[in-house]
Amino acid sequence: MPRPARHDRNIALDKAVNLFWQRGYHATSMKHLEQALDMRPGSLYATFGSKRELFSETLNRYARQMADELAQCLTAEADLAAGFKRYLRSLAGPCLVRAGTPPRACMVIKTLLEVNEEEPALQQQANEVLNQMERILTEQLKRAQAQGELRAEVDCARLARLLQGQVIGLRSFAQRDTDPAHIEALAEDMGELFLPYLTRADGGKRI
Repeated sequence: MPRPARHDRNIALDKAVNLFWQRGYHATSMKHLEQALDMRPGSLYATFGSKRELFSETLNRYARQMADELAQCLTAEADLAAGFKRYLRSLAGPCLVRAGTPPRACMVIKTLLEVNEEEPALQQQANEVLNQMERILTEQLKRAQAQGELRAEVDCARLARLLQGQVIGLRSFAQRDTDPAHIEALAEDMGELFLPYLTRADGGKRI
């Protein structure tokens, strides 16, 4: 009879996501991973391979969480503008700077800034994650356009890049030591920038 696995892979990956998100790739040592995941070196290597392979897997897991959260927020509200505002508000909270905790900027952006050309495979992976998020946004915008919620002349791919730029800007701005209310207000203001691209319920353009 096979022995039951001592470690739940998904739980271990969630712990690794949090650790890499907090410390970054280079500042996270195998000793940090052993302690955070409560695994011996042999078990770590047997389960995940190298540190780079583990990081790559956690980056994919983080990306799936981002995509799920975006989809849930965009479909939870009655209209696209409200859904995007909901998404911005959901991002603002976790990445605020708090006493005793490290900055929580987007893990993907942190990875791009950190690995640069030293780890080309990770750099390519991080870029592909951002491309994937842009594609998801584009698909959601096209869906809204087909339903008459978004103006017919709007370039959905271009608008998706604009919205992604707002998301990246919000998560970077949130690293400042500032009043949380300012971050929440910024999320609301960014959401308002989306309004000119929408139509009214009667098909007329918003002013």
